[in-house]
Amino acid sequence: MNTTVRGRRSFCLALGALGIAPHLIAKAAGTYPERPITLVIGWTAGGSADNVARLIATEMSKALGQSVVVFNQAGAGGNIASDAVARAAPDGYTIMLATSASHGFNSELYSTLNYRPIEDFAPIGLINTSPSTLLVPEASPYRSVTDIIEAAKAKPGVLNYGSGGIGSSQHLYGALFKKRAGIDIVHIPLKGVAPAMTDLMAGRVDMILSTGAVPFVRSGRLRALAVAAPQRLTALPDVPTFEEAGIKDFNTDSWYGLAAPAATPRPVLEVLNGVLNKARQNPEVQRQFSEQGAFTAKPMTVDAFWTFVRDQMPVAAELVRASGAKLE
Repeated sequence: MNTTVRGRRSFCLALGALGIAPHLIAKAAGTYPERPITLVIGWTAGGSADNVARLIATEMSKALGQSVVVFNQAGAGGNIASDAVARAAPDGYTIMLATSASHGFNSELYSTLNYRPIEDFAPIGLINTSPSTLLVPEASPYRSVTDIIEAAKAKPGVLNYGSGGIGSSQHLYGALFKKRAGIDIVHIPLKGVAPAMTDLMAGRVDMILSTGAVPFVRSGRLRALAVAAPQRLTALPDVPTFEEAGIKDFNTDSWYGLAAPAATPRPVLEVLNGVLNKARQNPEVQRQFSEQGAFTAKPMTVDAFWTFVRDQMPVAAELVRASGAKLE
């Protein structure tokens, strides 16, 4: 028996001793992937999360030689998808778009979850981060943050803000803006970010705080009033930060990454991490992220990504508490 065969057999025996099923051992030993991979998203098609996932899935498919198929399983602020992936076979063929909601907000927002954000998943890697932008319809009479604050104070409870649903990032950031600005505006939850944007462009919603705003602003369908970041976006250089608009301590940082069910073999995670890092380095991917108002993440190891998630969870919890939002 040559050294390579002995080494592979020893590796498989070691995985078997840990209780890893034989078909997973085969994947970890170098045959992965042999069939398409499903990337589950907890949000509707057409929104920011969906756009990020589909772009990265396309690039990963090229490198893997197998399709990465996006599956939208929306509902309950991403919890339905998270629960489904947590229960999926840990074989590398079902992964999820992990977000600041699934692995951050929801632990504080909901009184109970059917999954554990850290223990029930295995890390793959970070995709990008993105601040929210305050958007109004192009035909809106409001041309600045000050305009909105003055109008809201003149008529409390009349203006509203849309979101992709209760517990979504748009909901939380809108609630926090309401608190920071000291105004009374009404939350209008829609069934996903795409419907919320549609209603905003149609003038049925007064405003929204969302990522992925750049294409809508450049097309003239929406007007951006402020970005919730320490610095202006390269793609929207004329849009002030909230700090510049007079609202202090209002920075948001939504993030997107990839995770797999817990017990997914480490070699499989490493394959996916390497392919993700390669996909992010594609100039066209970076350009599109920039056009969406996002910052492409730097190459990050599997362990570094999980450290990032752990560090972000208390930040997300504090944001939820500050917003005053709470769900059963």
